[in-house]
Amino acid sequence: MFFFFPSLSSFHVYPSPFISLSIIFITHLVTLFCSVFFFFHFWVQFEEMAERALTRVHSLRERLDSTLTAHRNEILALLSRIEGKGKGILLHHQIILEFEAIPEENRKKLADGAFFEILKASQEAIVLPPWVALAVRPRPGVWEYIRVNVHALVVEELTVAEYLRFKEELVDGSSNANFVLELDFEPFNASFPRPTLSKSIGKGVEFLNRHLSAKLFHDKESMHPLLEFLKVHCHKGKNMMLNDRIQNLNSLQHVLRKAEEYLVALPAETPYAEFEHKFQEIGLERGWGDTAERVLEMIQLLLDLLEAPDPCTLEKFLGRIPMVFNVVILTPHGYFAQDNVLGYPDTGGQVVYILDQVRALENEMLNRIKQQGLNITPRILIITRLLPDAVGTTCGQRLEKVYGTEYSDILRIPFRTEKGIVRRWISRFEVWPYLETYTEDVAHEISKELQGKPDLIIGNYSDGNIVASLLAHKLGVTQCTIAHALEKTKYPDSDIYWKKLEDKYHFSCQFTADLFAMNHTDFIITSTFQEIAGSKDTVGQYESHTAFTLPGLYRVVHGIDVFDPKFNIVSPGADMSIYYPYTVEKKRLKHFHSEIEELLYSKVENEEHWCVLNDRNKPILFTMARLDRVKNLTGLVEWYGKNAKLRELVNLVVVGGDRRKESKDLEEKAEMKKMFELIEKYKLNGQFRWISSQMNRVRNGELYRYICDTKGAFVQPALYEAFGLTVVEAMTCGLPTFATCNGGPAEIIVHGKSGFNIDPYHGDQAAEILVDFFEKCKTDPSYWTKISEGGLKRIEEKYTWKIYSERLLTLTGVYGFWKHVSNLDRLESRRYLEMFYALKYRKLAESVPLAVEE
Repeated sequence: MFFFFPSLSSFHVYPSPFISLSIIFITHLVTLFCSVFFFFHFWVQFEEMAERALTRVHSLRERLDSTLTAHRNEILALLSRIEGKGKGILLHHQIILEFEAIPEENRKKLADGAFFEILKASQEAIVLPPWVALAVRPRPGVWEYIRVNVHALVVEELTVAEYLRFKEELVDGSSNANFVLELDFEPFNASFPRPTLSKSIGKGVEFLNRHLSAKLFHDKESMHPLLEFLKVHCHKGKNMMLNDRIQNLNSLQHVLRKAEEYLVALPAETPYAEFEHKFQEIGLERGWGDTAERVLEMIQLLLDLLEAPDPCTLEKFLGRIPMVFNVVILTPHGYFAQDNVLGYPDTGGQVVYILDQVRALENEMLNRIKQQGLNITPRILIITRLLPDAVGTTCGQRLEKVYGTEYSDILRIPFRTEKGIVRRWISRFEVWPYLETYTEDVAHEISKELQGKPDLIIGNYSDGNIVASLLAHKLGVTQCTIAHALEKTKYPDSDIYWKKLEDKYHFSCQFTADLFAMNHTDFIITSTFQEIAGSKDTVGQYESHTAFTLPGLYRVVHGIDVFDPKFNIVSPGADMSIYYPYTVEKKRLKHFHSEIEELLYSKVENEEHWCVLNDRNKPILFTMARLDRVKNLTGLVEWYGKNAKLRELVNLVVVGGDRRKESKDLEEKAEMKKMFELIEKYKLNGQFRWISSQMNRVRNGELYRYICDTKGAFVQPALYEAFGLTVVEAMTCGLPTFATCNGGPAEIIVHGKSGFNIDPYHGDQAAEILVDFFEKCKTDPSYWTKISEGGLKRIEEKYTWKIYSERLLTLTGVYGFWKHVSNLDRLESRRYLEMFYALKYRKLAESVPLAVEE
């Protein structure tokens, strides 16, 4: 733990003979007294927090002890059953299954007791007979650890490090007792404010504005940092907002009052150009607005801040300051292009997300620049990898204009080694040894393209985020992180058993890169609360990085705090020009219907479509995703194959994978093989259609609507899904949607109103939910319409790109401000991260084999 005290060493010598030595002495005595007081106050607070935490654990232990006394035999039977599983890990759903497997009489006795509450909150159990250790999560972001000796029924509380060390014994036995590298980022954040309520998670900017504005703006003089922030704004050497005529807060306030008085008398639509010269003379430059009305509104916002600051006014004002003109968006892996790439390995929702994001972002930037009264041309660069051998795509082209934009481009830069440019595609799991050199090349290329530095760097996925971190560190630019997916939650136990998966996935590099980026970045955008902190019963993607271990490499006792105010929920939407309701007949693309019918119903089997549908009158159950293990398309096919009633009610259509070419992705190959086996096992031909990945997004939009015409439904059966863009696309078209309860879709869909949540680990139950829906629709066709309309309403309220782009630019302004005027930059942790990068990440990246060129 680090403590920071006011400096007692800088005694000032006053040259004036009229100041007595006694006053100097009293001044420093007061300073010393304040220092001791604040230290004592902080220490008392710290002790109180520690005591509360300890009491909480003791309370948990006492409750457990009392339950053991009351229901000793029942608990012993359950724990013995868990211990009987032998050495290993049980996940949350497996723990609950074990409870459900005990006799009903025992379940009833335990159901209302403390033991069952602890069991329900346990995210994993580590079994090392005679001990069973539990990671208990009373609420999102809060963890406690205990272990029980099953034979003696003795309960012990554990620290994070003790629990992780116990867990490591699954892999390393008892040889890991001492001298393990422990990573702990908590000391760097101990003095930094953060919320404590779970409902505040993901509302970081609101908390920052509330907390820091109250702390910083306690009197007029404390507003000086805001004045300095306004004075530094310039573009290509030309001042914005303020010029040198304004040197202090008094002159600023005086000038603002004069400007307000002048503007009130002008017609609202008076162009800024008509009074620009007058404003320059008093110290105000362009950037306040393009009309008298907008300039007046900005000036009044600042006057309100100077007189009575409040967080809402502060956010509104900062969001309107001209700060973002050049944006760099990083996404190195995969085939990134606008045509003919969707469905390729590692290429799917992230490509769609970024392209839609850029269009919306450019529109919002242009709108803001106009309203700010500026004549500046913005630029957005999507930085991805150049693939010389990507025949049939534009991935070998250096610069490509983004469709539907004026100032946004895809800039492709190749991976490079000492032997030259790497020509072949490389899996996202194998890119690590190229990224440091790639960062240097990116810095050089964007400097040429932008003729300067960007104002904002956005990273995407693990590889894009580590490059964004290195680039932001090098250039001193505000950084935003967007994970899309953190692989640790997608592959259960991929941390503890990382060595088994290392040759295939290189998770040691990925998890290290993730830790580095999420601690380095200025702010993090997630699509849902689930992505940060999960739900009552599931752990969030980021939350899974709070504490974990990579045995033999390092142990993370505090990796990231989900209460950190850098987290913000900003949900994307679907491209409304492509995805719109099936009821909008005037916009329907019916010229595609013959092609869609060929895809769905033709009796020909070929590389594009396999198996046939015999009954065209049935509704279509539809899914579309990459063909990999986590997307669980084969799981859906198996649920369908096993449920006779569902097969009777609907046809199943799966779009995923590409049988037209040989895949280089090992997971896709395995899933393809499994798909063929399921078709044969359940005799699906006649009720099932498997279509290769479809690259035409515009036609895919009409495909969703065509499925609506059949009164069908969309299913997203993933084992875990960070957000679920296809879920939003389907709902935007009016298609009733069923989606995994693990991850973002559980938040997008309100169960039973705007769609349905299904558990991919309980396929039989998921199939029954589908059966129930289609049976209700058969007897009452209005039920289908009710769910369809519920989905459309949900999208309009929360999931549009306009809302997203407005929020992203506001966040950039707010975090840029706080970074400038406070310790938000966290320089101490940056030094820690530099050491972590040099001593751990770099060596891990170098250990990943380079691709062999064919």
